[in-house]
Amino acid sequence: MNCSTVLPRLLTITIACAGSCLAAAAEPPAYVIALHGGAGGWQSLTDESRGEVEATLRRALDTGRQVLAGGGASLDAVEATIRVMEDAPCFNSGKGAICNIDGEHWLDASIMDGRDRAAGGVTNITNVKNPISLARLVMEKSPHVLLGGRGAERFAKQMGVELVPQSYFHTPASDDDLAAWRKENPTPAPEASPQALVETVGCVALDRHGNLAAGTSTGGRTGKLQGRIGDSPIVGAGTYADNATCAVSGTGVGELYIRHAIAYDISARMAYKGDSMAHAMHINLFERLAEGTGGLIGIDHDGNAVLDFNTRAMPRGVADAGGRFEIKIER
Repeated sequence: MNCSTVLPRLLTITIACAGSCLAAAAEPPAYVIALHGGAGGWQSLTDESRGEVEATLRRALDTGRQVLAGGGASLDAVEATIRVMEDAPCFNSGKGAICNIDGEHWLDASIMDGRDRAAGGVTNITNVKNPISLARLVMEKSPHVLLGGRGAERFAKQMGVELVPQSYFHTPASDDDLAAWRKENPTPAPEASPQALVETVGCVALDRHGNLAAGTSTGGRTGKLQGRIGDSPIVGAGTYADNATCAVSGTGVGELYIRHAIAYDISARMAYKGDSMAHAMHINLFERLAEGTGGLIGIDHDGNAVLDFNTRAMPRGVADAGGRFEIKIER
C-alpha cells in the first residue's frame, strides 16, 4: 500500500508508507508532535555518532511532548524542540552549523502559527545561538515576516536573545566537511550532492487546542556562497502551517523546495483538491522532486502524522498523547 492509495476512511492502525511513519486515528489524538534531523545519506554514522543522534532526537522529542502534555501551545513545543537540536553539534543547525565557502557559519530559521498563518524567519545570521527563537520574535515582535543579515542581528540585540561568537559554531565535523568539500569541488557553487544533504532540523506539532505549528532551522549546505538563502527560512518552501490543513517542515535541496513551493503545495493540494496529507506529500517527494533530494514531516488537522523522504535516511521521530514515542534513522 503506498501513499497515493491511502484509504479514505480513518484507520486506527499505524501504516508504513514508503519509509515514513503515518499515524491515523478515528479520533484526533489530544496532541501529536514530529521532528526531523535532516534527509540525506548519513553514511558516516559510527556507533558513537548514531548514539548521539538518537539521544538528541529522544531528548528533543520528549521536550516538545512534555510541553504539549502539559497543555502548552504547539508554537511553544516546536520552538523548544528545535532549540534542543540547535544546541547539539550532531545536527546542521545552531551549534553544529556547517561552513559556507569562506569557512563561516550563516544560519537560517523560520516558524509558523497555523491559527492565523502568522510567520517569522531569519536568514544569514552569524551570532545568534538559537535562530528559531529569533524567528519567533520576528513573527511576534516585528511587523515583518523575514529579516536577514545585519538587520536581523541588530533586531536580535534589541530583543535580548543570546548571542555567541562564530567560534561557538565551529566543530571538528564542520571543519572536516568543508575540507572535504573544497577538495572535491575546485569550482564554486557546484550542484549539490543529494546523498550528502544532512542534518537540517524541523518540528511540527498539534496541541490540545487543535492548533498546528511548524518550524525549521539550518546552517544551509557546505560550501554555499556568501548570501545564499535556502528554503528553511522561506514560508511556503521549507515551512508551512494552517489549522485548516496541516503543518509541514522540509529538508533537502533548498533551491528545489523554493522553486516548487513544496511546503505550501502540500497544504494547497489538501485545501483545493481534497487530497490527504499523505498523498500530497507523496506527490511532492516522488513526482515533483528528484530522487535523493529531500524529506518532509507533517501533521494534519486531524492529527495524522507523516514522515517521509526520498533519500537513504532521515533521522526522525513522532510522539502523541496515546503513548506513541518512536525514533528512526533509516527506513
